[in-house]
Amino acid sequence: MTHFDASKELLEFIVDRVNIGVFILNQNHEVQLWNSFMASNSGKSAEEVVGQNLFQCFPDLPERWFARKVNSVFMLKNFAFTSWEQRAYLFPFRHNRPVTGGMDHMCQDMTLMPIKNADGEVESVCIVLFDSTDTAIYRNMHQAAMQKLEMASRVDGLTQLFNRAHWQSRLVEEFSRAGRYKHPMSLLLFDLDHFKSINDKYGHLGGDAVLVRVAQLVMESLRESDVAGRYGGEEFGIILPNTDGGGAMVVAERLRRSIESSPVPFENLTIAMSASIGVVEFCSDFTDAEHMISKADEALYRAKEMGRNRVVPAS
Repeated sequence: MTHFDASKELLEFIVDRVNIGVFILNQNHEVQLWNSFMASNSGKSAEEVVGQNLFQCFPDLPERWFARKVNSVFMLKNFAFTSWEQRAYLFPFRHNRPVTGGMDHMCQDMTLMPIKNADGEVESVCIVLFDSTDTAIYRNMHQAAMQKLEMASRVDGLTQLFNRAHWQSRLVEEFSRAGRYKHPMSLLLFDLDHFKSINDKYGHLGGDAVLVRVAQLVMESLRESDVAGRYGGEEFGIILPNTDGGGAMVVAERLRRSIESSPVPFENLTIAMSASIGVVEFCSDFTDAEHMISKADEALYRAKEMGRNRVVPAS
């Protein structure tokens, strides 16, 4: 055996044993090499595949997309690459990771390499598939964790409404948009009547149950475009984009009735509750979003003075 033959045999041995997919196609997309990784994962041996058209052997492959990738290597005489982030996989191989990883198939990175003859012409293309499932799972886990952190920074832990900081930032955005495009926009500010008495009588667990129930009623009352937040303690704010003062009064009265008619079950008791609501419509005279909040707060204060459990518009 010559040194060349020994080197060729060693190379074929390595290609066949390496834990990556390796196969070679000619210009007619006929398979010229099919290593053990491809055989074991595809269920088709080299004897079944070599000499056959790849797309006839695997009719479920994305033929138009993959043929274009292969043909570009023949034409441009250069490498080509694709990542699992661009296309999750070429072959729908199974993977051996936990089902909790959220992946149905093995994720694959792919490199296409031209194999040239002595004249520099591309005779065939070698395709190498790398199993990137672990990378994909860890990436998805990282993104999910970051999304949870981002959500936690915006949401009130008890009510699951937006917290004050994020809600106020959204109010500034909607205030600016209403001024720029002359769209109507309204704001509701409300708090629960005699909430301190509820806490004193039923304890903080009872008070928390009331806050959670009110938050649920708020979410049930609003459109997807509306923005609700816990402004502080038992006080809540609701931004109503594209809503004039009359429409806001209707929303506020509907919410007031909903809260009044929804006593909260707590242990073996029910806790009655009601809310006082101040309503203000955007006006170009407002200097900023804080000015709008102060007007809503004034209306809320008047609702308290007038006997609570009512809706009052800003003057």
